[in-house]
Amino acid sequence: MVQVNKLGILLEKTDLLFECVGVLNPGAIKVDGTIHLFYRALTHDNYSTIGYCRLKSPTEVAYRNPDPVLIPEFDYEFQGLEDPRIVQIEGTFYLTYTAYNGENALGALATSTDLVHWKKHGVLVPQITYQEFVHFTNFKGTVHEKYVRFNAYQHGPARQDRTALVWVKNLVFFPRKINGRFCFFHRIRPDLQIVVEVSSLDELTVDYWQQYFLHFEEHIVLQPRYAHESSYIGSGCPPIETEAGWLVIYHGVADSVNGFVYSACAALLDLDNPRKELSRLPYPLFSPNKPWELKGEVNNVCFPTGAIIENDTIYIYYGAADKRIAVAGIGFQELLDELQAHSVNPPHHVEPHLTSNS
Repeated sequence: MVQVNKLGILLEKTDLLFECVGVLNPGAIKVDGTIHLFYRALTHDNYSTIGYCRLKSPTEVAYRNPDPVLIPEFDYEFQGLEDPRIVQIEGTFYLTYTAYNGENALGALATSTDLVHWKKHGVLVPQITYQEFVHFTNFKGTVHEKYVRFNAYQHGPARQDRTALVWVKNLVFFPRKINGRFCFFHRIRPDLQIVVEVSSLDELTVDYWQQYFLHFEEHIVLQPRYAHESSYIGSGCPPIETEAGWLVIYHGVADSVNGFVYSACAALLDLDNPRKELSRLPYPLFSPNKPWELKGEVNNVCFPTGAIIENDTIYIYYGAADKRIAVAGIGFQELLDELQAHSVNPPHHVEPHLTSNS
């Protein structure tokens, strides 16, 4: 098994109003040798904004902003901005987050060229009702019962005069285009889905998503396989490009007598065709076992959302019990070697369906 060094708590809540309940689930990026964290800051009534800090080493804070850097401005994010992830593609920073309006939780995007000034682009993922989801995915009789089970709770009437939509969260971009096209994960429980075929984000139209759902099973990239991820999975840190493939640190969720347990997990995807799963650890990379992971706003949670590599160590930043931010260190080459020892045989692979927007 891979040796994981849990290096402790990096950030905790403060007395500042915007983060007085908790801090969690940070996006991380290293630019010109400096590590930047954009994290979810939680205040009363489950209201979230995005805070910022800069590190002087992978485990030491140099500066922490006294105010949130991104706040709710529009109806789609009325109740908060949650769980940011960040990458840089062709000189532009793409910060994705879950926009929550009190009823719906959907992946949204903001961009920047300097990590200071941000332009919001709104919800990027499909905005689809439960009835529409069932209609399109079941058009060919292919939708699995588990999707109905996990998403049927949104069948009822919406609150606050809003339409109830299927939650499409965990929006995470790959850090570069693949074959000239954007690639990103999103998650409709219980599996992880992928988009690989858009040259421009403007192609993500209603027509595009209708075609996407008509061929929904072709877009599933990772499904629960082992006990520690038996309930559902979701994206975590942005994929890391390696010679062995795209290193994907994601989260797996298992039900237990004490409720859901969230663990960090690892897999490799093919560099040229990230729909193809090459390998996956048959055990969790790490799970809650420290006091700061076992007890918090939500107990038993290790939720990885950011990672950087320094001196052959991958530092994984994660939300611990939905209350604080912790960091774990793992030998980078050791992790790759271990993953390659657990190749998927045969690899999980779905040939892409080319839509009119491809």
